[in-house]
Amino acid sequence: MSQIQIRQVSADDHAAWWPLWQAYLSFYNSELPEAVSQSTWQRMLDPSETTHSALAWADGKAVGMVNFIYHRSNWSIENSCYLQDLLVVPETRGTGVGRQLIEFVYATAKADGCCKVHWLTHETNATAIQLYERIAERPGLIQFRKAL
Repeated sequence: MSQIQIRQVSADDHAAWWPLWQAYLSFYNSELPEAVSQSTWQRMLDPSETTHSALAWADGKAVGMVNFIYHRSNWSIENSCYLQDLLVVPETRGTGVGRQLIEFVYATAKADGCCKVHWLTHETNATAIQLYERIAERPGLIQFRKAL
């Protein structure tokens, strides 16, 4: 595989982002109405929004995606960054693309004045957890939620 290039998405990247987004949803056995996915895409392109996305490219093909959101916190003056979605195509997993995408988020969030990056993963996502434990701390928090 050639060198990986990571860059934030532009309007021209929809055809590359969409299948990665759908693969991400499938990985988590989820489906969203198309209107939600289209709204998410539009937010990523709007400079007034706090939602961002970047793609990892190899040989002209998108091989990874990361979506992240800046948000306020009651625990700091600066914004925090929530890394919400991360996917690397199966044939590229284990080559460092996931780590590069996370490091891109670290650098981008730091440059934009955020004080931390945080994320969740499913407890069964053992391969990803191995990476995450090498590049971030595991605070031991347990998530609770209720759909409204």
